[in-house]
Amino acid sequence: MRRLILLLALAVLTTPSQALGKGPSAATMDGPGGGGGITFSGDEGSGPLGNLTQQSGWFAAVFGQEPNPMIASRPKGELGPRYTVTYTVPTDMNRTVTIRQDIYPYASPGPVTYVAPGQPIFDMQTRGGWFQAGPDLKKTLVAAGLPET
Repeated sequence: MRRLILLLALAVLTTPSQALGKGPSAATMDGPGGGGGITFSGDEGSGPLGNLTQQSGWFAAVFGQEPNPMIASRPKGELGPRYTVTYTVPTDMNRTVTIRQDIYPYASPGPVTYVAPGQPIFDMQTRGGWFQAGPDLKKTLVAAGLPET
């Protein structure tokens, strides 16, 4: 029994960390008319990329979450220009997938994001939906290079 536990512990410790992560390893944002081209780096838990995934509702839209923070439908009114973020997600040591998320940073009363359902990731598909972000998302995007207004 001890030998089995030791073998399991060694297997966990020697598994490459990239294979354990479920979040993006990189993201690029493009805007209306081809504007943007902003790259986010870091990891899923810190830095500009971590801030983007946490503040935009990425994990809830991709994997689902309880309680569910997604909103029932597209917000009413004008959302402003749409920016598309393309996330690169490692699925194993040799493959990646891309997940796209639309971000409306200038929507009122605050930024809104949308992930289309059905995008393939791992052995599932994205849950998808709309997410009402807080003001920190716009601050992150402005710090990355978007105009304030």
